[in-house]
Amino acid sequence: MMLRCLALTRLALGTSHGTNSRLVLSARGLSRHPVSRLFTGGVQVGCQKQWRTLPRVWSSQRSCLGFSQPSFYSTQEAEKEPEEPLHTIISDTESVQGTFSKHEFQAETKKLLDIVARSLYSEKEVFIRELISNGSDALEKLRHKLMTAGGETAPMEIHLQTDAAKGTFTIQDTGVGMTQEELVANLGTIARSGSKAFLEALQNQADANSAIIGQFGVGFYSAFMVAHRVDVYSKSAEPDSPGYKWSSDGSGVFEVAEASGVQQGTKIVLHFKDDCKEFASEDRVKEVVTKYSNFVSFPIFLNGRRLNTLQALWMMEPKEISDWQHEEFYRYVAQAYDKPRYTLHYRADAPLNIRSIFYVPDTKPSMFDVSREMGASVALYSRKVLIQTKATDILPKWLRFLRGVVDSEDIPLNLSRELLQESALIRKLRDVLQQRVIRFLLDQSRKEPEKYAKFFEDYGLFMREGIVTTEEQDVKEDIAKLLRYESSALPAGQQTNLVEYASRMKAGTRNIYYLCAPNRHLAEHSPYFEAMKQKDMEVLFCYEQFDELTLLHLRKFDQKKLISVETDIVVDHYKEEKFEDSKPASERLTQEQTDDLISWMKNALGSQVANVKATPRLDTHPAMITVLEMGAARHFLRTQQLARNAEERAQILQPTLEINTGHNLIKKLQVLKDSDAHLAGLLLEQIYDNAMITAGLNDDPRPMISRLNDLLTKALEKH
Repeated sequence: MMLRCLALTRLALGTSHGTNSRLVLSARGLSRHPVSRLFTGGVQVGCQKQWRTLPRVWSSQRSCLGFSQPSFYSTQEAEKEPEEPLHTIISDTESVQGTFSKHEFQAETKKLLDIVARSLYSEKEVFIRELISNGSDALEKLRHKLMTAGGETAPMEIHLQTDAAKGTFTIQDTGVGMTQEELVANLGTIARSGSKAFLEALQNQADANSAIIGQFGVGFYSAFMVAHRVDVYSKSAEPDSPGYKWSSDGSGVFEVAEASGVQQGTKIVLHFKDDCKEFASEDRVKEVVTKYSNFVSFPIFLNGRRLNTLQALWMMEPKEISDWQHEEFYRYVAQAYDKPRYTLHYRADAPLNIRSIFYVPDTKPSMFDVSREMGASVALYSRKVLIQTKATDILPKWLRFLRGVVDSEDIPLNLSRELLQESALIRKLRDVLQQRVIRFLLDQSRKEPEKYAKFFEDYGLFMREGIVTTEEQDVKEDIAKLLRYESSALPAGQQTNLVEYASRMKAGTRNIYYLCAPNRHLAEHSPYFEAMKQKDMEVLFCYEQFDELTLLHLRKFDQKKLISVETDIVVDHYKEEKFEDSKPASERLTQEQTDDLISWMKNALGSQVANVKATPRLDTHPAMITVLEMGAARHFLRTQQLARNAEERAQILQPTLEINTGHNLIKKLQVLKDSDAHLAGLLLEQIYDNAMITAGLNDDPRPMISRLNDLLTKALEKH
C-alpha cells in the first residue's frame, strides 16, 4: 500500500506541468484571450496593437478591457510586434551665413508683447495650439498655391520635438515658408495695417467688438509667455529662395540673418523660461495637442510619432459616416460607454457656417446631470481647432443634456481665441441650433413614437425647464410641441401632444384644459374632473411635479389659452354659467336647508374660508375647494414656505368651499348640526381638510389624526 502511494505521488509530481499546460490550453479553447493576459498586463499590449491597426477609433482615452482586442497566446509573442518606425524632419542642420541685421519691433508690437505675456491668455499651454494653427495655415496656403499653379503636392506635415535636457520645444511645418521681407513684416509688426487701432482695442476691451477679431495674427507672440528666447528658421516655397533665421528675446529687438541648411517651411524653437519647462516634456505636449488640435487636417508628429489620427466627423458628409463611427466618436466626445440614443448631424452654410454633430445619450440622466449647475457638454471648434471644451453660449441651458461638437468659421472670438464674445451673431447661432434640435426631435417623435415616448420619459424635465426659462413666447411654443401627456379622450397609457389636442377641439372653443394629479386614477376621480364633465371637454392629465409650473409659464399655445380645470370652475362662476344638478330635487337639500347649512358652515369654519356655496357640478364628491389661479397658488405656497397654519394659508388663498347638497355626508351634516353639534363640527373640519388635500393645498395631513380618531370613536360608540 505504501509503495502504491509513492508511485501515485511520483506520477502526480511528474505530470503537474503538463496538467497546467492543458488547463491553459483549455482556457484558450473556450476564449480567444489567454488566461496569462489577465495577470501579466497583456491586455495593455493588446490596446497598443489596436491603436496601430485602427487609427481612427475614437476610444483612445478609454481604458481597454481586452474583450475586443486582438488576442495573443503569450505576452512574449505580443512583444515581438514590430514598432512603427519614427518619422521626423526636425534636425539641427541650420547654420547662420554672415551677420545678423538688427531690427526694433514696432512700438505697438512692444506693447502687444507685454500684454500677451501678462494677460491675454488665461492658460499658458495655448501657445502650442496657436503655433500649430499657424503651421496649419501655412500648409493650407501652400496647398492652395500648388493647386492653383498645377504643381506636385509635397508632403504636408507638422512636426513637434521636445528636449527636456535643454528645456526646448521645436515645431516645424513644411508649409509655404517666408522670405526675409515676410519675416520682418509678419513677425516684427502686428499686422500690415491698423496696428494702432488694434492696440487701442486691446487696451480698451469695451471697444474690442467682433469687427476686429481675426484680422490680426497675434498667435505667434504667445510663444513669449513661456520662452525667454524664440528662434525661427524659414525658407519660402518660392523657387531659389534662401533660408533665414529670425531670433528675439521679446525685449523689443529681433535679429535676422541668412542661414543655410534650412528646409522649406518654418521651424520655431522655443527656449523655455525656468518656470515653464514642463512644456519640454513629451507627455505634457501630447496632452495639450490631444486637447486642442486633435482634428487638425494635417498630420502632427511628436518626437516622430503620429498624434492626430482622429477624423473630424462633423466636417464629413453625413452619408459617409457609419453608425459604428458615430458610436465611437460619441464615446470619445462624451467620455461615455453607452451608445447614442439619437444622432443629429447638422450642416449649414447660410445664414451661418455651421458644422455640428449632436448626440442624445442612451443612459437616463442622473440627478447630477439634471442639475442646472452642470455646464454644457458640447465642444466648440473653429476650423477644427478647439476653442472651448464646454461651450456654454452656443446652446441654451435646457439643452445641456446633448453631447457633441459645433464648428463654425463665423464665431466671433476674443483676441486670445479662448472666449466667445456675446454678440448678435452668437445669439443667432444659438437660435439656429436650438430650432434645428427641436425640429429633429419632432421628426423623431413622428417616425418612432414609442422610442420618443421613452426619450421624453427620461429627458422631459429638460423640455419643461426650457419653457420655464425661455422668455420668447414663440420659442416656448416650439418647445411645447415636444411635451407629451395622457388625455381623458384617450385610453390609459396612450400619450398625445398639444398639436393633436388642438386638432380635436370643437369648433368655437379657445381653451386647452389640463388637470394635474399624481396619476390617472386620482385625476379621473378628482372632484374637479367630475365638475368638468358637464362641459364635455377633453382634459390633459399631467402627472409630473413640474408640469403645472410649465403650463403656467406657457400660458397659451397656438393662440389658445391653457387653463387648469380648477381655474375654469372659478371663471365659470364669474361668468354665472348655469349647470343642471346631477340629482333630482327630491334627493337634494331644499333651498332653505341649504342656506341654513351654509350659514352654519361659514360661522364654524371662520377665517379658514372666504366663502361657502352650493354647486350643481359635483356628483360623487361631497365638496371641493376653489381658488382663483389654483396652480399659481400651489406653487407659491410650495416655494415660499409660507402659511404655517390653516388661518395663514386661508388668508393667502381666500378659498371657497363648494358643497354638493345631494351628497349623503352633506345631508347628514345638515341634521347633525342641530342634534350633535360636536360631531357635526368634527365632520365639517374633516370635509374641509379632505377638500384641501384633494386640491393639493395641504401638504401635511398629520394635524387631522387626532380628529380622525375622535370620529372613529364616535362611529363605534353604538357597536
